[in-house]
Amino acid sequence: ATISEAKRPTDPVIDMSDNETAKSHIRHMVGGPNPGLANEHVYRLRFPESKGALLDFLQAVGQRWSITMFHYRNHGADYGRVLVGAQVPESELGSFNRHLVQLGYPYMEETDNPAYREFLA
Repeated sequence: ATISEAKRPTDPVIDMSDNETAKSHIRHMVGGPNPGLANEHVYRLRFPESKGALLDFLQAVGQRWSITMFHYRNHGADYGRVLVGAQVPESELGSFNRHLVQLGYPYMEETDNPAYREFLA
């Protein structure tokens, strides 16, 4: 990055010490913006540590939406922490969210999370 593109000391500081997505996922990921990617929505999910959990998720998403990012973390718990991006047009968000609800895994949308916006969007 050039000096003009780099963060300057006068830019505001964002406190992310209570940001679960930053702590569990973003700090372990390398990436940056993909200017050609439109309509990416990011979700944090809890996957059960059971056979078929990933397959269940992929079948819920189906072939209708593209997965743009997938990050899995487990710390020996009975569930894994997942951060997933999906390319979903605004007009289809309701349908996508209904698929997530039917899946039954706890989830939260993180598209507006400052850690995602700052380091990956």
